[in-house]
Amino acid sequence: MRQPWGENEVARAKNRTKNRTRARMEHVFHVLKRLFGFAKAHYRGLEKNANRVFTALALVNLVMAKRRMPGLVRP
Repeated sequence: MRQPWGENEVARAKNRTKNRTRARMEHVFHVLKRLFGFAKAHYRGLEKNANRVFTALALVNLVMAKRRMPGLVRP
């Protein structure tokens, strides 16, 4: 069905898929910025920055997994 503002169902389905992916990624970056202090970039050298980001992203994965399984992870 064509909407009055010109958007058809195929475009809406594509946008819905993109928005779901975008929302999942935005949550990761929110945790990374707020919990692990990546709101501003500090130059420490390429290797140190890379190690810091990889470690922080690994910790973000643990935090996000803990939120998905609240009964399985003890505080």
